[in-house]
Amino acid sequence: MLNSGNKNLVHLSFTDRLDHNLKAKNGLIQVILGPRQVGKTTTILDYLEREHKGKFHYVSADQVFNTGADWLILQWQTAFRENKLLVIDEIQKCENWSELIKSMWDQFKREKKHLSCVLLGSSSLQLQKGLTESLTGRFQLIKIFHWNYSESKLYTGMSLDEYLRFGGYPGSYSFIKTQEWESYVKNSIIATVIEKDILQFQNVKSPALFKQTFEILCSYPAQEISYTKLLGQIQDRGNVDLVKHYLSLYEGAFLLKVLEKYSEKVVLKKSSSPKILLLAPCLYYLEILEPYTSEERGRVFELAVGAQLVRADTQLYYWREGNFEVDYVVKAGRSLYAIEVKSGRKRGASGIFKMKEHFPYTKAVIITPENYLEFESDPLNFLKSYSI
Repeated sequence: MLNSGNKNLVHLSFTDRLDHNLKAKNGLIQVILGPRQVGKTTTILDYLEREHKGKFHYVSADQVFNTGADWLILQWQTAFRENKLLVIDEIQKCENWSELIKSMWDQFKREKKHLSCVLLGSSSLQLQKGLTESLTGRFQLIKIFHWNYSESKLYTGMSLDEYLRFGGYPGSYSFIKTQEWESYVKNSIIATVIEKDILQFQNVKSPALFKQTFEILCSYPAQEISYTKLLGQIQDRGNVDLVKHYLSLYEGAFLLKVLEKYSEKVVLKKSSSPKILLLAPCLYYLEILEPYTSEERGRVFELAVGAQLVRADTQLYYWREGNFEVDYVVKAGRSLYAIEVKSGRKRGASGIFKMKEHFPYTKAVIITPENYLEFESDPLNFLKSYSI
């Protein structure tokens, strides 16, 4: 049963880390990166009001028509003059933002001036490019993610079944019991992400075909699909590189994660068929909009497990040989974990044993709805504690 909750109780781990970094006074720029509509702005504003009490200068490039160099320089100067923490939301909307920030930061360092700066963004491709090309060694990166089951349950009282249908974007939760939920997610979230975070910055020959590709991808949750098969489904005369480009753009907008097949040989990883991991369960449910079959529920539960492994910042893969498969493979240091997800689908763990024949040092882990919350609370510790 959904109910109103206190948003301040959830999704605060990134502000805890931000607060720690700011209090360290190391002079580094704080960069907060994550998907749209997961509470970045709401949570950061709550944090600023609570911890900085008017001693901050917050602006959003998403709400300004002209965010050229003059505008960005003015925000920097204003924050410094008023001795306030500078916070710029949707920084990727500012033209040449990374070069300008680098120039001002370097100048202040030479002149032994100090300005604390926080940048937020929802376009991984745009931000990562600027960070690696211009701001190397000048920033600390804080990642945030779609809401997981624990966060959603704490905020709404949501059951696991509800989470597997509607989970991921907290702004949509108030519409779950109405007929507006589907429209809200499709138009206010997905369409906005595609238009503002991808097509506004990236050269896509056919936007309609690009959007169609995403709908097809959403119908393959936690499943492998060959590049050639995907290319055939979008009915385009392009090549595999086009499909890979599309996938990279959707990854950069935090809609999905593409997993490679595990191998000790890099060339085999790169040439494998991708496994499509949607990062919010609701993206799959949008393609169904009716009760899950046992097979579908198993797939979407597997999605939830995979998304939590992404949050854990692991080296994440899948594995297959013929009819033998392993849902997820995690490489953590010298440890290799083969993970089988059990829910709804009648399938044995023979894939794990087959993988052990190739990689004898593999440790096996089974994740089910019964132990999922324990897994979700600390994925890596769960793998270490329960693997055999």
